[in-house]
This record gives sequence, structure tokens and C-alpha cells, in this order.
Amino acid sequence: MKLKSIVAILALIALPVCAEAQQQKAPPKPTKADAQRVIKIVSADKAKTQTYCDIAKLGEEMEQADQKKDEKKLNELAQKAEALGAKIGPEYVALIEGLQEMDPKSKDLDEIGGMLEALDKLCDKK
Repeated sequence: MKLKSIVAILALIALPVCAEAQQQKAPPKPTKADAQRVIKIVSADKAKTQTYCDIAKLGEEMEQADQKKDEKKLNELAQKAEALGAKIGPEYVALIEGLQEMDPKSKDLDEIGGMLEALDKLCDKK
């Protein structure tokens, strides 16, 4: 999955969280160390790896629904992805929320997205 697609999917997944977050303070900007921690957590646990891969599949479906302008399907898929993300853990949720807040043209976002490709490669092996 390409970085821009990942960012778009993350933004879509985080939409329900954003409404809540507006009442609270913005999530902290994620760091490369945060991404490394999440990669380690996900890659060390087969169930979490599978959940991450399931989220990636939902992300592809979300892209298709977005292209078709199917808001109902998009929201349904986003809710499923959000529920799956919670199963991975709070570190993953915090990373996703933080990435959603970053400038899409940010060098840091590019670097973190590149790091997350390691998890995508685990999905490709299946």
C-alpha cells in the first residue's frame, strides 16, 4: 500500500475519533520511536499481525468505497477498522490518531509511513 493511501485510510479510520478529540486536546505528534514500538508489538504477536492485515484489507475496501462515493459503506468499514485497531492496542491507536493529524506533505510522515511498510510486508507473506 502506498504512503498516500495509508494516510488517506488513516484519516478515514480516525474520523470518529476526531470528533471526540476535538473536545479534548490534539494527540501528540508521533515519532519514529512510536512507530518502531508499534511495529515491534504487531510483528511479535501473530494475532495482532493478522488484525493489522485485516485492517489493511479494510483499507483497500475503503479506498474503493471512497472512489464510488459510497459514504454508508465507507463509514461501516471505518467502524470495523477502528474496532480492529483497538484490538491491537493503545499504542497503535495513539499512532494512528497522531498520524492523522500530521501534514500529508511532512517528511516525518513519509519516514513513519516507510517504517510501517515492514508490517505491510508481513501481510504480503500470507
